[in-house]
Amino acid sequence: MAIKELLFLSRFEADILAGKKIITIRDEADSHYDAGSRVNGVIYEEGRVFCQLDIVGVEPVSIDTLNQSHAVRENMPLQQLRDVLEEIYPGTKELFVVSFQLVAK
Repeated sequence: MAIKELLFLSRFEADILAGKKIITIRDEADSHYDAGSRVNGVIYEEGRVFCQLDIVGVEPVSIDTLNQSHAVRENMPLQQLRDVLEEIYPGTKELFVVSFQLVAK
């Protein structure tokens, strides 16, 4: 069985590698990861694998209940997080927090 991929925009690569970004918030179509599984972190624009991540958990969240804890784990201000999610998933209220841990090389 092939290892799953978790796609990220290139602007998030440095934060993930530095351990500053430890969650990603996705819609239902991109929420099917299993806690305890290992995935490749892939740069969306390039298709390049830049790391491996262990999935810690997947939890549903409403965009209206996002809080400072989510923002800290995403490594961005809360309002920016809400704005980015609204841009990526317009009109979507129910999302999923995918928690991950960077695998040491």
